[in-house]
Amino acid sequence: MEIIYERVAGIDVGKKIIAVTVRTPGEQPGKRRQEIRKFNTYYQTLAEMVGWLVTEGVTHVSMEATGIYWRPVFHALCAAEQPLEVLLVNARHVKNVPGRKSDALDAAWLAELTECGMLRSSFIPPAEIAAIRELTRYRKKLIEARSSELQRLGKVLEDAGVKIDSVASSLSTMSARDMIEALIDGERDPARLAELARGRMRSKLSDLALACAGRFGGQHAVMCTLHLEHIDHLADMIARLDTRIDEVCLPFAPQIGLLATIPGISERAAQVVIFEIGVDMTRFPTASHLASWAGLCPGNNESAGRHRSGRTRKGTSRSARSSASARGLPGEPALTSVPNSAGSIAASARRAGARPPPRPHTL
Repeated sequence: MEIIYERVAGIDVGKKIIAVTVRTPGEQPGKRRQEIRKFNTYYQTLAEMVGWLVTEGVTHVSMEATGIYWRPVFHALCAAEQPLEVLLVNARHVKNVPGRKSDALDAAWLAELTECGMLRSSFIPPAEIAAIRELTRYRKKLIEARSSELQRLGKVLEDAGVKIDSVASSLSTMSARDMIEALIDGERDPARLAELARGRMRSKLSDLALACAGRFGGQHAVMCTLHLEHIDHLADMIARLDTRIDEVCLPFAPQIGLLATIPGISERAAQVVIFEIGVDMTRFPTASHLASWAGLCPGNNESAGRHRSGRTRKGTSRSARSSASARGLPGEPALTSVPNSAGSIAASARRAGARPPPRPHTL
């Protein structure tokens, strides 16, 4: 195949060891020289590896996006004295021939693909966007952890026969919290527990009295105490993250405000969108490219004139498993409910209503 880049390198990334293949012009015309070395992943050793690449005159370096392990290597390459074109590629795009799997062979395969210009680099946000993205993604993880802890609390109450969440909308309401704390403190009278209800919950006192009657014991009190303390800790961390995110969002206030004008996109969801895709849209040639990167486009799988399953792939990230997709933003609902009389669901209902009633069966 035609050689587009004369001096390239391919890196197979691991946690402790990386394999690096350098391909440069050989001594004879039309021949290629290949050298493979392995390095450990300590940062000082990575700096020595970068120095070797610079000495070899390498201009383009490719490596797979392998978990979190690519980041130290990527940062070391970006700090090179001589600028290097670093391509972080999707592992699905560089699969090697089955049966020929080793770190050295993978690195050599990456280098061969690179020199022929057959690889596309993944989207890597600027440093300031990537730093804020860490905050929004961590916030998502904490929200998920808090939801899981509430579910564990519900299981403890269910084991005790206490059905507060069958009457209250959630165990996170103030009324439910007061009842659980009273149970922990030793109150067992269902009527007194029901009297702790607030607001609209006061209209359900009879149901609450039935829901609070159970076999709540000492072990249940210990477990509920631990779960409530953990929930409070997570809520405090989420609040601190919210404050920090609001502070770092100030330079992007115009873009966030513009996104928030879209029906169904809240300000918090707009923040997540900004920090997943950035504000420089020149990185995506068209809106279709952005939708494809987010994993929203159906697949194109045709063989012998037959179209096979074209389900959408998983998003990039967490990743933007965490992008602005209809499957949901990190820690945010996909879209808030927006009435739309012209929507597909409404259209289906109208079509169903317009159908004539079924004809009765004759026996």
